[in-house]
Amino acid sequence: MGAGSLRYAPAILIGRFTRFAARLRKPGGGSAVPGLVVNRIAPGYLRRTLSGFPGGLIVVSGSSGKSTTTKMLVAVLRAHGVEVFTNPSTANISQGLTSALLEQSDWRGRVPGDVAVLEMDEGHGALVMQGVDARIVALTNVMVDQIDRFHDSEMVVGMLARIAARAQESLVINADDAALERLAATVGAGLGVHRYGVAASVLEAAPRGLGYSETTRTRLAPEQGVVVEYVDGRRTELADGGASVGVGLPARGTHYAVDAAAAYTTARAALGDRFDRDIAANALSAIPAVFGRGERVTVRGQEVEFVLVQNPASYQLNVDGIEPGTEQILFAIGSDVRDPSYFWPTDASSLARVAIVSGSKAAEAALMLAYDGVEIDRVEPDLATAVDDFLAAPAPLAGVKTIVFSADSMRRTRAHLGLTGTE
Repeated sequence: MGAGSLRYAPAILIGRFTRFAARLRKPGGGSAVPGLVVNRIAPGYLRRTLSGFPGGLIVVSGSSGKSTTTKMLVAVLRAHGVEVFTNPSTANISQGLTSALLEQSDWRGRVPGDVAVLEMDEGHGALVMQGVDARIVALTNVMVDQIDRFHDSEMVVGMLARIAARAQESLVINADDAALERLAATVGAGLGVHRYGVAASVLEAAPRGLGYSETTRTRLAPEQGVVVEYVDGRRTELADGGASVGVGLPARGTHYAVDAAAAYTTARAALGDRFDRDIAANALSAIPAVFGRGERVTVRGQEVEFVLVQNPASYQLNVDGIEPGTEQILFAIGSDVRDPSYFWPTDASSLARVAIVSGSKAAEAALMLAYDGVEIDRVEPDLATAVDDFLAAPAPLAGVKTIVFSADSMRRTRAHLGLTGTE
C-alpha cells in the first residue's frame, strides 16, 4: 500500500469534497479539479505517495502508445497476481494523477497496491518526477508531435531523459527509435536496459514506416530483446529468446503489436523469475481497446469504433489501420488542434469517403481531406448534431460506423453519448 500520512488528512478531505461538488455540478466531469486543489494546498502529497509503493513505481511515457502500453502492462502484472495501482489514460498530468490517487486512497492518503504503474505525459512527467524515484521507466517512442506543445523532437527527448534519469533499476526502450537508443547510451549507465523492436519483415510491410522521428538502421535480434516477428490484423507473434509467443491485439495495426512488445518487455523486467510467457500472452490477448484507441462500443443500437488521432504519426498510423472498405466515417477535429497545419504532411486518402466532417476545426479538416482526394458528403461544425445524424443513419453494409477524432472531439462525443468512463 502506498504511504500515507496524517499531515495530508485535511488536504485529502478537502480534495474529496471538491470532487463531490464538481460531480454534482457536472456529472462525469471535473476529474482533475480535486487534484489541482490538493496539489496547491499539499504540494508534497503526490511525490510522497508515488514513492511509497512497496514494489516501486513503473512509469510509461513517450510520444505515442503509452495509454495502450500501460493498460497492457497492468493486465499482465495483475494476471501474475500483483496488486497494481494505475491511472486512467486521461489522468497523466500532475493534477490528474493526484485525483486518481484520491479516488482510491483512505483518509490518511494510503493507496492500495503493491506496485504503481503510471502513464505520464512526456511534458508534465518531467515535472511530476522531480524528487520521485521510479523502479522502472519504459519509453515508447519519439515522434513529430503537436507543434503547439512540442515544437521539436529534441525537446521531447530532453523531457524523456529527465523522466528516465529517475529510474533506479531498469530502463525499457524501443530499439527501433534512434533517439531512444541515444538516450539509453547517456542515461542508462548502471541500469538494466531492456529492449523491444520489430523484425525487418515487419518494418518492410509497414506502408509508411513506424512513424518515429528517426528509425534505427539495424533491427533488434531475438537474443537482444523481444521482437515483433509478424503482424496479421489483430494477431502478432513475439520472439522472446528462443520462444515464439502468439498474442491477440485490441485493434488492427503494427503500432499495437509494438505496444504489446513494450508491455511484455516491461513486465518481464518487473517480474524477473516470476514472469510466465503463457500468462503474459493470455493477459495481453484478453484486454479490450483503450479509451478511444480502436475502441468499439454499442451506442443507440449501433456498433461504433472510436479512433483517436493526436499527432501526425498517430493520425497516419490509425487512419491506415482502419478496416479497408469502411463505409461510414465521421471525422471530427476539435479545439485541441490549435494549428491543423501539422496534419497536412499526412495522407488520409485510404479513407476514400467520409460521411460527415465536424468539430470546431471542421472547415480546415474538410479542406485537408479534400486535398487527399477523400469524398466528403457533408460538413457539419456542430459536433452534437453530427454525432446524432451519423448514428441515426442506417447501419453500413460493410464494416462498422467509425468516428475519427482528436482528443477534444473525443471528450465531447463521449460526453454527448453518456460514455463517461475512462478505463
